[in-house]
Amino acid sequence: MARGGKAFKAVAKGMAVVASAAAVIERRRRAAMAADPNELPGPALADAPGPVPVPRVDPAPTAAPAPSAAPSTATAVGTAVETPAPAPAAPAPAAATGLGREYHPGRPATPAEAVPWGLRVAAESTWRLLLLGAALYVLFYVVDMLRLVAFSVLASLLITALLEPSVSWLRRRGVPRSLAAGGVFLSGLAGIGLVGWFVVWQVSTNLPDVTNQVKTGVNQLRDWLITGPFHLTQQQITDFANQITKAITTNTDQITSASITGAQIAVEILTALLMTFFTTFFFLYDGAKIWNWALRGLPRQSRFAMAGAGPKAWTTLTAYVRGTVCVAFIDAVCIGVGIDLLGVPLAMPLAVIIFLGAFVPLVGALVTGTVAVLIALVTQGPWTALMVLVVLIAVMQVESHILQPLILGRAVRVHPLGVVLGVAAGGIIGGIGGAVVAVPLIAVINTVVAHLRRRNEAGQAVFTALEAAREAAERTAAAQPAPAQPAPARAAAGQPAVVQPAAEQL
Repeated sequence: MARGGKAFKAVAKGMAVVASAAAVIERRRRAAMAADPNELPGPALADAPGPVPVPRVDPAPTAAPAPSAAPSTATAVGTAVETPAPAPAAPAPAAATGLGREYHPGRPATPAEAVPWGLRVAAESTWRLLLLGAALYVLFYVVDMLRLVAFSVLASLLITALLEPSVSWLRRRGVPRSLAAGGVFLSGLAGIGLVGWFVVWQVSTNLPDVTNQVKTGVNQLRDWLITGPFHLTQQQITDFANQITKAITTNTDQITSASITGAQIAVEILTALLMTFFTTFFFLYDGAKIWNWALRGLPRQSRFAMAGAGPKAWTTLTAYVRGTVCVAFIDAVCIGVGIDLLGVPLAMPLAVIIFLGAFVPLVGALVTGTVAVLIALVTQGPWTALMVLVVLIAVMQVESHILQPLILGRAVRVHPLGVVLGVAAGGIIGGIGGAVVAVPLIAVINTVVAHLRRRNEAGQAVFTALEAAREAAERTAAAQPAPAQPAPARAAAGQPAVVQPAAEQL
């Protein structure tokens, strides 16, 4: 029994020593956290036996331990241990409050802080890009629903950009605005009507000869398939012709529906032409008022920037339309003369078709020129068709390397790769109309963005200069001593007046 009592006292004395050491270590740790709550108290934790304790913050400041706690521990140990007053607990950072877990200096206060910075930037950029893509999708969807209106307005802008310089010239000569706009508009309609009449006249005049030449070319092609390197038989050619006839006969419903679709397209084209003519006249007559009305619909802080960008964009569009007409005319003349010299029929109508196709830069004249190649193939043979193809490629090379940089290079600063990609995207989205308006739209957007960028840079430069001037004025004012105030002013300010000696007054 005595031995058991001695063992119990020894165990109690050891536990008291351990408790005293733990209390000292905890006080040192709290003192270190009070000095710097973001760092762990390295020396105190390094000297502490056992595992490193996880620091935590008490939810509320607790009262100091009772004075009897330290003496009882010292009595139990049997040695006087000096116990300093405990330091107040360090408050937890604001980010760690309300998390429902213990605060750790080496652990992020919030889950967002644990995400890497690059991943956070990527996520922020991604949802903004998704939002922008959704807005563009809605915009294109609305444009597709209002395709006739959109293409009519864009075509009117292109025609107005071509005719507006003539209206301005007449206005400067004293012609009234309504008369100038009406005269130029009617002149444009007359020109378009003359071109259409010329094409129809040429086709109707040369159509019988072309038909006979096509029949002769088909017979020559059949003979070449029989006697040429393919060595086809007359029976195989007849079977192939019968298959084509059968396919046409069995697909009568589809052909009928296609004809109905063609009639609908014709009605839509007629409606778009009427809307285009109507819009063009009012753009020529009231273009400035329409632009001012559009500016009033913008936010107030954006009106000044767009008021400066609008004329520059219109200048770019006017230069583009003029240059494109000039380039298309040169292409049509060169290709028309070339195919006429090679003896290809319908040279003039083909030149008109190439002129209209050249409004699609770089690829329009080449695509429409393939019609001339096919006509040359069925009427004159493969050698003439090859020569027509050579003429087309040569004219396209002259256009891309000489005409485009010389005529459009200064006004439309768009890289050829941007032109090709823009034409492709416009063709996919809006067909032929989208391919026609893609490049001028890109050119106008490029001009507007460049103007806004230069305007922002100029504004930033002015702001920097004003800040530098203000700082220089403050430094100059701080370096100069304050001027001495006269006696009445100091008296009014509550300062004692300085009495000068009589000798100084004299």
